[in-house]
Amino acid sequence: MANIYDVDPSEPIELAAEELKKIEHLKPPEWASYVKTGMHKERPPVDEDWWYFRAASILRKAYRVGPIGVSKLRKHYGGKANRGHKKHHFYKASGNIIRKVLQQLEKAELLKKDVKSLRRGRLISPKGKSLLDKIATKIVKGRPVKKEEPKVEEKKPEVKKAAPKKPSSENEKGSEKPKVPQKLSSENEKGLEKTKSSQRPEVKKESQPQAKPVEKEAKKAEEKQ
Repeated sequence: MANIYDVDPSEPIELAAEELKKIEHLKPPEWASYVKTGMHKERPPVDEDWWYFRAASILRKAYRVGPIGVSKLRKHYGGKANRGHKKHHFYKASGNIIRKVLQQLEKAELLKKDVKSLRRGRLISPKGKSLLDKIATKIVKGRPVKKEEPKVEEKKPEVKKAAPKKPSSENEKGSEKPKVPQKLSSENEKGLEKTKSSQRPEVKKESQPQAKPVEKEAKKAEEKQ
C-alpha cells in the first residue's frame, strides 16, 4: 500500500476534501462564508469548500508531524501582511478556525489526543491514516505506467589527429638567422670615406672684392714722387 510520501502533497488533499464532505461531523459553521482565515489576508477565501480543504490539510499535517497543536498550526498557516510603505509583518492564522476543525476531526475519529508523550496535541488515528493511505494508493494506481525504453549506446565519433604541418618556404626564410655584418678591410674603409666626402656639399668661398682702378693710379703717383 502506498503512503502520502509517494504522491504530490496537493493531490491527496483534494481527494480527501471530497471524502470529508460525506462525514456528518465535518460541517462549516454559518460564519465560514464571510470570515478571513487570518489577519494577513485582505479578503475571505473565494472557494466555497475551503473549510474541507483546510480540514484535509490539517489531517495530512498531523499524519506527518503529529502530535501537533493549535499554536504550531497557526504559524504554519500564517503569512506576511502588506502594510503599504512599512515593512511586511508576519501574522499568525486564525486560531478559532483551526480549533474548530480539530474538534470536528476528533469527533469523526480521524484524530485523537496524545496523552503519553510530553508534546501536547493531536495525533492521527488508525482510521484517519487508512483514509489517507487509500487515497494515495488510488493516485498511484491511476498513473500511467511508463515503459522503460532500451538504452542505446551512442558511439562517440572518432577524432582524427591532424598531421604536423611542414613549414613553408616563407617560414623557412623567416626562421633563418640574420647574417652578422663582417668587419671591413682597410681598403674598403678608404673607399667609403671617399664616397662620404664626395657626397658632402661644397662650400663656395666668397671672392674678395677687387681694388678700384682709382686707388691703383694714386699709389703709382706716390711711388714716382
